[in-house]
Amino acid sequence: MSKSLNRVRTALEAAGAAHEIIELGEARTAEQAAASAGCLVDQIAKSIIFRGLDSGHVVLFITAGGNRVSDRKASAVAGQPLGKADAALIRAETGFAIGGVAPLGHLTPVTAYLDPRLMEFSEIWAAAGTPRHVFRISPPDLERISGAKQADFTE
Repeated sequence: MSKSLNRVRTALEAAGAAHEIIELGEARTAEQAAASAGCLVDQIAKSIIFRGLDSGHVVLFITAGGNRVSDRKASAVAGQPLGKADAALIRAETGFAIGGVAPLGHLTPVTAYLDPRLMEFSEIWAAAGTPRHVFRISPPDLERISGAKQADFTE
């Protein structure tokens, strides 16, 4: 088992969250992940990472699979201008590679925001630390464990 996948599993178990981790195979888009997991595209919780231009640290936006993050709204929510986070910064602060960034189990505390659309479902699926694995969880548990605050940041 990869270190990243193990870190996600450990975070979920430590939080006492009911969950299921599955291997999808190829799932580079929310649409592919939804088809493989057998759910709606909006039940896929995408982890979108920006770099805070003032703080220099990553800012995580967890959004429903069919939604797009608005740069303007996201910057307003974060209280700072946002820019592109490079792979090295993402890896250093979250411990995950692009394509498998989980919304929890990060190496360092991450400022995170949650798309309220995800709260409309009884269960959602999120990256489990690798591009091939996802985990199922209830939206309230994801909100609690990730420390994300609900906010309006989508187009």
